[in-house]
Amino acid sequence: MNQLARRLGTGDAVVVGLSAMIGAGVFSVFAPAAAAAGGGLLIGLAIAALVAFCNAVASTQLAGTYPSSGGTYLYGREVLGPWWGFLAGWGFVVGKTASCAAMALTFAAYAVPDPAWAGRAVAVAAVVSLTVLNLRGITRTALVARLLLALTLSTLVAALFAITTGERGGGTTHALAFDGGVLGVLQAAGLLFFAFAGYARIATLAEEVRSPATLARAVLVALGVTVVLYAAVAVVLLRTLGSGLAETSTPLSTAAAAAGAAWAEPVVRLGAVAASLGALLALLAGVGRTTLAMARERDLPGWLASVDPRHQVPDHAQVVVGSAIVVLVLATDLRGAIGFSSFGVLVYYAVANAAAYAQPAEARRWPRALNVLGLVGCLGLAATLPVASLIGGVVVLAVGVAGRAVALRRRSPGPAGPSRPA
Repeated sequence: MNQLARRLGTGDAVVVGLSAMIGAGVFSVFAPAAAAAGGGLLIGLAIAALVAFCNAVASTQLAGTYPSSGGTYLYGREVLGPWWGFLAGWGFVVGKTASCAAMALTFAAYAVPDPAWAGRAVAVAAVVSLTVLNLRGITRTALVARLLLALTLSTLVAALFAITTGERGGGTTHALAFDGGVLGVLQAAGLLFFAFAGYARIATLAEEVRSPATLARAVLVALGVTVVLYAAVAVVLLRTLGSGLAETSTPLSTAAAAAGAAWAEPVVRLGAVAASLGALLALLAGVGRTTLAMARERDLPGWLASVDPRHQVPDHAQVVVGSAIVVLVLATDLRGAIGFSSFGVLVYYAVANAAAYAQPAEARRWPRALNVLGLVGCLGLAATLPVASLIGGVVVLAVGVAGRAVALRRRSPGPAGPSRPA
């Protein structure tokens, strides 16, 4: 049997999504976002949440019609055509593989700050360990994700309580000026968007949830909880640090110190470690299953379509993805990994919105206006990325497209015989 088992209920699926969204980003993303948007940080957060909502409803609508592994790769193929599906799938696999490397490096930065070689060794160990865990089965993955998420949320709540009730919790620094302009707000939204993007991990598990309704509930619940939590964190950080928020790389730790609650700093470090591991675990599961779906359609080598008969997980795909992440951890830094990821993720969601827009009326659950808004939002946020990220993303996508074109040409018997549809 080459099918995955439908074992996940709503609670498990929500946990997988939350553990992917409430990851390392909440401990670091608000500082660069504040540097870009200034006092417009909360506007940027609202824009990011709106785009994320549009993408979420597009993903759940598509998953209700196509409840199989692969996410937007599958939806793009079925609704728009094989090339669009490939574009989404390749963007997802490449972008999220880089995201996995970023999560591993973030974990190492908090767990073993110095020396650098020790941090990279710890990051590699984390990738290998969680890859092995994913190979043991999706229910074990969901169980560990639940434990890591509980630890992350507990430490976040404790940190926020310590900051707001500390001796200087009311904030003593100057308020952030609204000097980022429209571009700055959009740049902040682009940064903050990637902290929301974990709900895609739920959609890629569509073949393993018990029903399409389970998937829809899980995505919306996970996104709603995340928006509320991020808004609370943003308000507390702005209130406590003011202009200092844009100047720190560890905003929650800095806020704890500024509020006279130094005891909370190790708690924040522990939460960042748990969040990074939880996000890495969920990302590994999602990338492996999209790789499986692409291999089933021969957009990637066919041996990657293997499903372990005992644990019913994509074993070959998971090993290859884990190996690629190890290479990235050893070869790149955190900033490079995040920049490389950004473009691919936005391409993935742009295709999701286009596919949802093209669905027939009987398959629709949400108005098309949301799909248009989501598509425009993805393209707009992508346009705010640094030039190097844009160029790098376009080059990597072009390499994938060229590789598929060559593979299709080699598989085709020529004009005298039948060829497999692209």
